[in-house]
Amino acid sequence: MRTLKTKTSLLAALAMTILLSPSLFAADSGKWQQDLDTWRTDRAQKLLAPDGWFSLVGLDWLQPGKNTVGKAADNRIRLTSQNAPDHLGVLDLENGKVQLLAPSDGFPAGLTVDDKPAQATTLTEENTLRVGTLTLVAIKRGDRFGLRSKDADAPTRKQFHGLNWYAPDTRYRVTARWIPYTPQHDVAIPTIIGTTLHDKVPGAAEFTLNGKTVRLEPIVEDGKLFFILRDTTSRSTTYGAARFLYTDLPANGLDKPGELLLDLNRLQNPPCAYTPYATCPLPPEQNRLAVAFPVGEKRYHE
Repeated sequence: MRTLKTKTSLLAALAMTILLSPSLFAADSGKWQQDLDTWRTDRAQKLLAPDGWFSLVGLDWLQPGKNTVGKAADNRIRLTSQNAPDHLGVLDLENGKVQLLAPSDGFPAGLTVDDKPAQATTLTEENTLRVGTLTLVAIKRGDRFGLRSKDADAPTRKQFHGLNWYAPDTRYRVTARWIPYTPQHDVAIPTIIGTTLHDKVPGAAEFTLNGKTVRLEPIVEDGKLFFILRDTTSRSTTYGAARFLYTDLPANGLDKPGELLLDLNRLQNPPCAYTPYATCPLPPEQNRLAVAFPVGEKRYHE
């Protein structure tokens, strides 16, 4: 009798599970859609921040010696923004270091370095210069040094017309097998400006999609896996150079086999899809795929 009751209870529980499964799936799908929408909105807001990628208005490479910077015609580096001072400062490039010096008539009013009044100092990419609506950073790419300038009043920021996305598709939310590399592999990553970055690949994510096995290799950036890839949609609907995908680290860690959730709906354009002044990495050979991912972000400029 007890066995019959137990079987009856199990059957009832199974029936209830079957009845509830569609609603549970719908709830999960609804939350996934909501999270994706929130992520897309946040991404657009970050791109449109006063110092976001849509505010980028210039990238000028420094020459050895003194590089005068400002809007006036007598500067070696002429800032295009109408909000720039005529003479902002002098960037002295010597022995692999960039020194900020005052122009002949002193630093312009309001110029700050890391939110403090400007004074002569050595600059790295950690330092931020601000004056008016401008934000400037000295950067190093390979063996070259440059000055990146952003303007909160940039036309690209004011004329923003929204990002262009594929419709969400749950089929492209996949669970990949994480295959750790011991030791980690060296990787050479080309960039859009002709330099090469060198990094470590901790492993590979492998999954099957539409009957094809796909293998992608990431690097680690800011505590996340960073995939730089290109698929066949780059020939028609997505940015031709590359798209990026960031994911959490594998649950078992980088050095152990495990699983990894890849939501390809979160494929995003690199900054160089919006501006000619970015220095984006390009996919290494192994991440140039002969498959299509018709999800995520499309081309911004049609």
